[in-house]
Amino acid sequence: MSIDPSSIPNFGGQPEPQPQGGPAGPVVPDQDLVKQLLDQMELKYVVDDEGDLAAPWEEFRTYFMFRGEGDQMVYSVRTFYDRPHGIDDKAQLLESIDDWNRRTLWPKVYTHTHDDGTVRLIGEAQLLIGAGVNIELFVSSTVSWVRAAIEFDKWLVEQLGLEPTPEKPDEQPEATAEAAAEEQPEAKAEDKADEKPEGDK
Repeated sequence: MSIDPSSIPNFGGQPEPQPQGGPAGPVVPDQDLVKQLLDQMELKYVVDDEGDLAAPWEEFRTYFMFRGEGDQMVYSVRTFYDRPHGIDDKAQLLESIDDWNRRTLWPKVYTHTHDDGTVRLIGEAQLLIGAGVNIELFVSSTVSWVRAAIEFDKWLVEQLGLEPTPEKPDEQPEATAEAAAEEQPEAKAEDKADEKPEGDK
């Protein structure tokens, strides 16, 4: 099972020409297929201690997870936004993400309140894949979800007048990815355990 590079929207690299074949049948995607896609998108990624695939950015981490079995298997792209917000800011956050959720298809964003009162945001998009899915749909959905996760962070910074994270051009990408994936392990484990969020936490 492989991905035709010509089907991937350009993330900076030049796709190699591929011979045209007949239409592919449905496939059941797996983590190796996602790794192949991320490689072709030129995105760094790591696999965490729980075996989940993650692509870290400066202020958030996007996980590519498979949950369920058989026809009920679900592919979930879940983004954990690491920027902390105070409990007093929660009402404003909810108003902002309600606006985002109403006007956009993905990711659907919700809040998670930690025991210490810190509020963080989580965005998610899902695709039912157990019975198979068209590979072009899988590729285009994943690329769109990743881009939307990035756009949400930019949008929130603009909406709330937050300070964007300064660029660090001299930092090694591999080191950045590993550090981001290992950062705040307790919070990550707590958040990821919430497999089926039911509204605001």
